[in-house]
Parts: sequence; C-alpha cells; structure tokens
Amino acid sequence: MSTVNQINYQVDQTVRIFDQFYNYDENVPADQYDAVRSFFRSVFKTDDAADNFTVTIFRVAQNSGQNALTILQTFENQTPPEITATLCYYLNGIRSPATLLGVLAPTTPNYYPARNVKQ
Repeated sequence: MSTVNQINYQVDQTVRIFDQFYNYDENVPADQYDAVRSFFRSVFKTDDAADNFTVTIFRVAQNSGQNALTILQTFENQTPPEITATLCYYLNGIRSPATLLGVLAPTTPNYYPARNVKQ
C-alpha cells in the first residue's frame, strides 16, 4: 500500500541556481532553497529582493563551506537593514580585500603600498 505524501527518491530533489551576472551555477537541495527563499519573502516586499538574497546565501555557503540553513539562522530576528549589513559582512569574506561592501568611507592606503597594487 502506498501513501500520497511519500517522497519519490527517483525524482531529482534539487533546485538549480544560476546567476548570470556572477557566473554562478549550483544545484541545491529543494527543501533548503524553499526555506531560505520563504524567509526572505517574509522579510522583503519584492520577489526580486528575496531571490537575490537567496542566491547570495547559497553563494556564501558554497564558498565558506557552511550549510545555508546555518547561515540563515544568523538573520533571524533582524530587520532588513540589519540583514543587509550582515550579508555585507559575509560577502566581504569571499570578495577581494581591495573591494569591500557596506563600507561608508573608503580606506586610503599609504602611498608606498598603494603603488605596488596592480590594476
């Protein structure tokens, strides 16, 4: 006897995330994707904002080696500006040290180290 709600493991249980701007492509578990996206849909007013934050969480999770749901727990009980600031912290960890997000005053390097930076 079969049940209606039984999971069919023969069917792929992943979601493909593709971000053309960052050239990012990854298959993630569907249940994790739904949990992260529904959280951001409850916080932000537009679908585009929720989708962008969802993709960013999975990018950070892949680069840092952490679980996306573990990262998502850091955003609980935060306001949208606090979520944006926290996400800047995570993104700065995977970006180049020369380009930082969420920094109001750009750092001015000393002349001698600055001339050694190749552009």
